[in-house]
Amino acid sequence: MAHTPYGYRIVDGKAVIDEEQAANVQAIFRDYLSGTALTVAAAKVGLKMYHGSVGRMLRNRHYLGDEFYPAIIDHETFDAVEEKRMEKARGLGRVRELEEPPKPECSTLFHMPKVTQKYDDPFKQAEYAYSLIESEVKDNDSN
Repeated sequence: MAHTPYGYRIVDGKAVIDEEQAANVQAIFRDYLSGTALTVAAAKVGLKMYHGSVGRMLRNRHYLGDEFYPAIIDHETFDAVEEKRMEKARGLGRVRELEEPPKPECSTLFHMPKVTQKYDDPFKQAEYAYSLIESEVKDNDSN
C-alpha cells in the first residue's frame, strides 16, 4: 500500500487500528455531524489540516472496513456525514449534475465478406483481409 490512512498502522503486513488516531477520526466524524466546520473539527483533536484533507478523510471508505482495513466508522455515521456534506455542497452551489455528452453517430458503415485463408504468411494474409473491407457513408436522415 502506498499510503496508510490516518487511524491505521501496519503491523506484520496487516492494517491494525491505531486506537488514539481512530478515536480522533471518530471525533472528527461526530463533530462534523454536530455542525462543526471541517478544519475546526480536526483542530479539536489536535490535527492541523486543510478542509480538503479533512473532507477526503470523511469520504474515505476504508474507515467502513474492507478486506484489508478493519472498521473504525459504522455505516450509519458514514452515510449521515456524506449526506450532510452533500447538503452543504448543494447549499453552496458546488454540486453540478453532469450532463451526458451526446453520443456521436457513426456516419460510416463498414462491410467485409468472409475471409478465406489465401496466404501462409500472416502479414500477407492480414493485408489481404484488410483489403476486403468496404466502407460507405451513411445518410443520417435515413435512420
